Amino acid sequence: MKRYVILALFLLTLAVPALAQTQAAPQAPQTAPQPAPSKPAAQDEFVPVNAPMNPQDTIPAPRLVAIAYGFIWVVLFGYLWSVRSRLSTVEREIETVSRRLPQRK
Repeated sequence: MKRYVILALFLLTLAVPALAQTQAAPQAPQTAPQPAPSKPAAQDEFVPVNAPMNPQDTIPAPRLVAIAYGFIWVVLFGYLWSVRSRLSTVEREIETVSRRLPQRK
C-alpha cells in the first residue's frame, strides 16, 4: 500500500508542472489602446556599446578565475594531506595495539 501512495505522489509531482503550463492565464479587461511612446527610455532597453572599453572599467576575470581555481586546489590538497596524515596515525596506533595483544591461534 505504501508503494502505491509513493507512486501516486511521484506521478502527481510530475503532472503538476504540465498542468500548470496548460492552464490559460486570466484575461485582463479590455481597455483602449495606449499610444506607443515615440522613443523608449535608455534604461528600458538594451543599448549595445560599440566604443572600445576603458581598461579601468573592466573586471580582471581571468585572474580572478585563476585565483579561485588555485584556492580550490589548495583546499583540496590540504584536505587530502590531512586525511592521509590522520590515516597514517590510525594505522600506527593499530600496529601498536596489535603488537601488544597476544597472538591468537
